[in-house]
Amino acid sequence: MEYKKLIELADDVRKNSYSPYSGYSVGAALLTKRGNVYTGTNVESASYTPTICAESSAIVKAVSEGEQEFEAIAVISGADDFVTPCGVCRQRIFEFGSGITVICAKNSEEYLEYSIDELLPRGFNRESLEKGNK
Repeated sequence: MEYKKLIELADDVRKNSYSPYSGYSVGAALLTKRGNVYTGTNVESASYTPTICAESSAIVKAVSEGEQEFEAIAVISGADDFVTPCGVCRQRIFEFGSGITVICAKNSEEYLEYSIDELLPRGFNRESLEKGNK
């Protein structure tokens, strides 16, 4: 799948954002290694802590459908700038593989590509836990 299409899907779902507090709408589209796409948007809460980011929303949908191998995730906001995943989302993406491509979009024509390793160097994952259990 072209990254442009993935970005467009993320931008479409962004319109469903529930962001009455920040006013910052975000959409994400996650491409699995099987070729399926799961979308997600941010859902805020008045008490802030239970807020879920778009990337996490898409990942939860994919995992709940039995998918855990991801190829790429596109992220876009309503702002006229490139958006990157927050720290929590970087950790959540890294949990499913160090080679996942993260597409940080301004729009479907202007985007930056990173590997999750670039955005979260020396990330902590299952293998890290296994090394500590010896």
